[in-house]
Amino acid sequence: LRRYQDKLASLTFLDPAAGSGNFLTETFICLRRLENKVLSVLQGPQTALEFEGVGESAIKVQLTQFHGIEINDFAASVARTALWIAELQANAETAEIIQREVEDLPLRDAATIVEGNALDMDWNDVLPSDRCSYVMGNPPFIGYSNLTPEQNADRARLFGKVKTVDYVACWYVKAAQYMRGTAIHTAFVSTNSICQGQQVTPIWRPLFNDGVDITFAHRSFVWGNEASDQAHVHVVIVGFSYHPSGTRLLFEHDGEGTSVREVAHINAYLVDAPDSFIERRSHPLGDVPAMAQGFKPADHGYLILSDTERSDLLAEDPNAAQWVREFSMGAEFIAGEDRYCLWLSDADLPLLTTHPAVRARVEACRSWRLKQTPTGDSFKLADRPHQFRPNGLFRDGTYIGIPKVSSERRRYIPMGFVRNGMIPGDKLYFIPTDRLDVFGILMSQVHNAWMRVVAGRLKSDYSYANTIVYNTLVWPTTTDAQRTEIERCAQAVLDARAQYTGASLADLYDPDNDFLYPALTAAHRALDYAVEQAYGLSFPTHISKKEKERAIVSHLFTLYAKATTSPTD
Repeated sequence: LRRYQDKLASLTFLDPAAGSGNFLTETFICLRRLENKVLSVLQGPQTALEFEGVGESAIKVQLTQFHGIEINDFAASVARTALWIAELQANAETAEIIQREVEDLPLRDAATIVEGNALDMDWNDVLPSDRCSYVMGNPPFIGYSNLTPEQNADRARLFGKVKTVDYVACWYVKAAQYMRGTAIHTAFVSTNSICQGQQVTPIWRPLFNDGVDITFAHRSFVWGNEASDQAHVHVVIVGFSYHPSGTRLLFEHDGEGTSVREVAHINAYLVDAPDSFIERRSHPLGDVPAMAQGFKPADHGYLILSDTERSDLLAEDPNAAQWVREFSMGAEFIAGEDRYCLWLSDADLPLLTTHPAVRARVEACRSWRLKQTPTGDSFKLADRPHQFRPNGLFRDGTYIGIPKVSSERRRYIPMGFVRNGMIPGDKLYFIPTDRLDVFGILMSQVHNAWMRVVAGRLKSDYSYANTIVYNTLVWPTTTDAQRTEIERCAQAVLDARAQYTGASLADLYDPDNDFLYPALTAAHRALDYAVEQAYGLSFPTHISKKEKERAIVSHLFTLYAKATTSPTD
């Protein structure tokens, strides 16, 4: 017990984004509680705990073990005060255990809280790395597009020309530099974006190449304080070290609670799978049609019509119907809401002299675009005010619509064939094809499991991108029989949807409504099985949904590594 107490007293901690000292204070309190348990056992039936040396204190855990860096001078002062208060409270608890007074005043020791920019200083000046046991903290949650000039300069010092990484990533690089050559373990609470989408490669590949290993991780969960107006942030907790132990722990949080399991490895996407960095690609990893983002209106609403605006326009000018097309962003596509747009060609422009209502909207769009930043896309489109931003892939005909943003609660992203000439907006991706096998694989659990790991997030919602999700999915090499079965099952999904007249995709794919649409649930189950067979996957009937998804993801990472590794690598 004495050795254990000495071990507690030997640990040192650094929080390089200390704020008001919450992490340091909580750690100090926990260490003192552990020490108090030791003292309670040592106390036993004695009326007062005796010590080997005259005047020796029973307490060995000291504030001098705690160090922090904080850029805000007021917050730094609060941190020092909070730690002193925590010490006084801990002393009172210890006094009850050892049945003797603990001298509180004068305050002889203190934590080291340094005021300064942690990204522009050597942390060894605060606590030499060879004396540090743990680094921890909650660095600022600031997205890469919202940085101040000073913060941009901080990022540039650590990431060079890479601009698409959030501010919190800078602390990971600084920590790795500080930890190199030591046994330090570090853990940070961070925005979940650092382990999703386009940020993963520039952040984690250099760290992994340098020898950093993720030792434990909490996958994405909602974190907020008790204030009712506090926005909830979706975060991860990542622990890492240059000298990991054999066991790694992966925590997962969902509607069923928190689960933890031991895994052999944790990759940069916080899954138990091989280390692969999913790079943006301009073309798919298979013999499938290209996917593109829909049209960006850049019109300030002048070319877009609500249902009411469409009715008013056609009441004034019935012949304008030739230029009105259905239009949809992702949200309307899922909800089944009506929206329209003006769709004119260059050849239509001379006709606008006899259609003043349409002409007024086109002229208003031109006027708005001319007022925009001269270097921006909207300004550059001012000479074509009758059209959206060009999209070279779009052609009239059938396409598969894929919403850019979809709720994390859905098991499948709601997708569908569009055959009525509807124009896709830039929140709706499209694949110009009528291939049922493509639709079937996209609507399968296999594709959605891949998406859940590699896609970015908009708050908690999935943010789909053709370059990082669709183009990186390894497509199966199917036999004729397998492809035919996928096509049959995909059509069965469409047929099942059609049974529920009036139900939108939002209704059909609301997880709370599964029991209302049994035919659709059964069709998806059959489609999932057909796609799994094509990928060479087979699962026992008793496997849980979580276990199945983990196995799918691990398999896809292995396929991706093989597909993107050249024979000479």
